[in-house]
Amino acid sequence: MNILSTLAALTPILAVFLFLVLLRLPAVRAMPISLALTAAMAMLVWRVPPVQVLAATVEGLIIAVSILWIVFGAILLLNTLRASGAIDAIRNGFMHISADRRVQLIIIAWLFGAFIEGAAGFGTPAALCAPLLAALGFPPLAAVALALIANSSPVSFGAVGTPLIIGVGEGLQAGGEVAPAVQAYLGERALTQFLQNIAVQVMQVDLLVGSFIPLLLAAMLTHFFGANRSWREGLAIWPFALFAGLSFTIPAMVIAAIFGPEFPSLLGGLVGLMIVTPAAQRGFLLPRQPWDFGTVAPTAGFTSQLSLARAWLPYLLVAALLVLTRLDFLPFKSWLQGVTIGWTQILGTTISASFAPLYLPGTIFVVVVVMTFFLHGMSRSQAAGAFNRSAQMLAGSAVALGAAVPMVRIFINSGVNTAGLQSMPIELAGQMVGLMGQAWPLAAPLVGSLGSFISGSATFSNLMFSLFQFSVAEQVGLSAQIVLALQVLGANAGNMICVVNVVAAASVVNLLGQEGRIIRLTLGPMLYYVIWAGVLGLVLATAL
Repeated sequence: MNILSTLAALTPILAVFLFLVLLRLPAVRAMPISLALTAAMAMLVWRVPPVQVLAATVEGLIIAVSILWIVFGAILLLNTLRASGAIDAIRNGFMHISADRRVQLIIIAWLFGAFIEGAAGFGTPAALCAPLLAALGFPPLAAVALALIANSSPVSFGAVGTPLIIGVGEGLQAGGEVAPAVQAYLGERALTQFLQNIAVQVMQVDLLVGSFIPLLLAAMLTHFFGANRSWREGLAIWPFALFAGLSFTIPAMVIAAIFGPEFPSLLGGLVGLMIVTPAAQRGFLLPRQPWDFGTVAPTAGFTSQLSLARAWLPYLLVAALLVLTRLDFLPFKSWLQGVTIGWTQILGTTISASFAPLYLPGTIFVVVVVMTFFLHGMSRSQAAGAFNRSAQMLAGSAVALGAAVPMVRIFINSGVNTAGLQSMPIELAGQMVGLMGQAWPLAAPLVGSLGSFISGSATFSNLMFSLFQFSVAEQVGLSAQIVLALQVLGANAGNMICVVNVVAAASVVNLLGQEGRIIRLTLGPMLYYVIWAGVLGLVLATAL
């Protein structure tokens, strides 16, 4: 690759940072410009055929529709619960657990979010947790940014292990079979056993990385959104924050070792909630003085005719339905996945796109909304008002996601070209190999985060880069297990800043136009996660 082709490959990344982060344009303006630039560079410099670019754009639009359905369902659920009075009851409930906003943040974003990630994945935790935090009185910007940061460690095993089972598992295949080099490395071992070993390796590193995320959340909350702009007020909760961090990471590591990659986030989040919630009620490891934003008294009450159990029932139904529809040994998953919408071999290319509308979390949200209408005794006017508000909030997201996702798909599908180059992400990653050598563990998480940042999915990142990461490990004499674990951890980190997740989460709290501010807040934690994971990976690889 020459300088021009390198710049062309970097166009999606540079454009997003230039327009969203530096120039602070709203996503509804920044993403269409970025899409146009990426398409132009792909055709002019990378020499991708126009029909390939157009097919990738169509693919992106199909994927964007599926994401918008999830966002709409999350917004509709929130507005329905607001109309029924459930949100006011939930506010009161959290005040009885703890009036401390730091504690509320950790329980909702870190632990409840981990449980939802384990059940559904694909951006669902931020779509649920951000509006819940906002409804509890958190500033919308804090709700979105901190929910995205919290949705990091659990991503390894999101959607019942999809990033590992599908992402890494299929990413290590070539032509429908395990790649020959990978098979030679495995010997008599099955690929499933190798994936379980990677899962355990992921949690061993994350025990020293992810366990500190709750403390980071509390510190960022008090510094960026507190009246005193104080780091110290957040760090003061360090015993409880570390306790909450370990209450997820330790069970997740044990579950990964015993059961494999399907349930560490789902069961780890549930175990964490069962441990941390009663501890918080008893004030265990908490400072005597609860922390608030300084604008609302911690003891403030909210009027609601609903009991706390009825108020929480819709969220519990969402969690239960997500779990029941994602377990392979139950028939519901195959039934719901049997109905698909899509286009095979778009415009005569090898690109295909489809989604199962009934299987998407958005459908579950809508089903629960209908159930809530009866469970909470809502009037027709309340339901109609919630629907209208939700539809209006979705308009800006449609433009932003309708440009962001096609841009990503052009980037990924650029391997079909007449310039003699591989796809843009693979070429960029390949350039890094010559620079790093034996220090590759420092770069491996960065490659994983690049994949998530661009594709909007840790699963897609692992699909793109797992075989590449394995090949690099073999070339430079490093443990493939460690390097692939670092790929997975890097993909987690990229979730914090990826445009697709940021736009989707911003949409549900009506923050369209603030995407650049969100990324500026999540960029630091993303770098912490990538760098610290890389350093630990290098230490482990060197020690072997």
